[in-house]
Amino acid sequence: MSKLLDWPSEFLAHRKGLLPLIGILLIAANLLVQFIFPGWLASTNLLLHIGLIVAIFGLMLAWAL
Repeated sequence: MSKLLDWPSEFLAHRKGLLPLIGILLIAANLLVQFIFPGWLASTNLLLHIGLIVAIFGLMLAWAL
């Protein structure tokens, strides 16, 4: 279990802005989906919610590391 968590923590320790950047890209992708592909994905705002969770988690993780 330790080795399973060791690699991601070492990877993200040197790339503190990666998760917030991925979250922002998901939020921007949600904006594009709203206009280009109307349907279930656009009506649920799934990418918006996932992007927000990833960005907040990334900020908290970067602060801890």
